[in-house]
Amino acid sequence: MQITRRHFLGSALAMGCLAPQAASAAELVPIFASEAQEVPYKFRRQAVTYKTSEPPGTIVVDPKKRWLYHVHGEGRATRYGVGVGADGKNWAGEAIIKRKVEWPKWKPTKEHLAAYPSLAKYRDEAMPGGKGNPLGARALYLFQGDVDTLYRIHGTTKPKGIGREVTSGCIRMLNVDVVHLYNLVEIGTRVVVLPS
Repeated sequence: MQITRRHFLGSALAMGCLAPQAASAAELVPIFASEAQEVPYKFRRQAVTYKTSEPPGTIVVDPKKRWLYHVHGEGRATRYGVGVGADGKNWAGEAIIKRKVEWPKWKPTKEHLAAYPSLAKYRDEAMPGGKGNPLGARALYLFQGDVDTLYRIHGTTKPKGIGREVTSGCIRMLNVDVVHLYNLVEIGTRVVVLPS
């Protein structure tokens, strides 16, 4: 596998090998590894023992515990803390990643527009990726067959929401973590979201 500059920088930042300023230079908006210090330790990325029947490469989301696992096999996984859907806004099931986007555009849903009328300016023209965009640095789009579930695994502009029920149903990660995961998974990756 050929290692690109982007993959090297993302991996180095995720492992804490580079100063945040050096790693963020290639990004649209700076991403700081130090944002992990804003969440409780148990929600920081770490290698863990994880027993599952899912094959290596699968992503498993446990909304009850607010963790996302990237399965490596042989009882090992990388565990990330996540923000999940508030009560009544959860989704569970199986999907595949059919689209990956760096600094994605965001279009508010009808529910967002009803709750936040100031977002109306993004009804027709989506909010460009970058500062203030609620999808953060990366988005992984979940599909069932050719149908977009409208659920995403994405970054966040609000690190303190990690470990909480704060989203409209999507799986929210620290930007430094979503970049790390984004660089490891491919289109077609299976995602299993457990019932909450």
